[in-house]
Amino acid sequence: MLTIVRHGRTAANAGGLLQGHIDNPLDSLGRRQASEIAGALGEVDVVVCSPLTRAIETAKPLGITPVVDERWIELDYGDWDGQPVSSIGKDTWAQWRSDDTFTPPGGESLASLNRRVHSACEDLRSLAESQHVVVFTHVSPIKSAISWALSCEREISWNLSVSQAQISRILVRNSQQTLLSFNEVAHLTK
Repeated sequence: MLTIVRHGRTAANAGGLLQGHIDNPLDSLGRRQASEIAGALGEVDVVVCSPLTRAIETAKPLGITPVVDERWIELDYGDWDGQPVSSIGKDTWAQWRSDDTFTPPGGESLASLNRRVHSACEDLRSLAESQHVVVFTHVSPIKSAISWALSCEREISWNLSVSQAQISRILVRNSQQTLLSFNEVAHLTK
């Protein structure tokens, strides 16, 4: 089983800011969400994390030393890191939504993110056939992992909404992947 988890809340999440590669810690709600996630996951064999603190802190209640994999880091928003989502103009959003090679100034395209995340998923495929592998990551890599699970040929990230501290589960059997659940949040008390 390959389980993909979005990190708990940070102050930047609460403020509606793009975080990208900014290394923010969890806030008090995020730390509570991390405990709730741990309780919902069941037995875990392997933990993989983005290198960012918010992902590592979310994995901490499991008590398993994570393997840090840079490929699970959030999309690089470049000059937009730390900016309010609302500061991105409508024309820019429209351009971004229609072109997966669009790159924010100094940042990374969705096409580039998909290549790295799909590669990370492929590398975990055989391990996830026999063990429960849990990846702690961010919104854009989760959308990309779902795209991998569904074998999508077109960009679907704009058609997915990923909740804070969500859990998605991908069954891997006979070298094939099947999306079992997406955006689980029933484990959260608030």
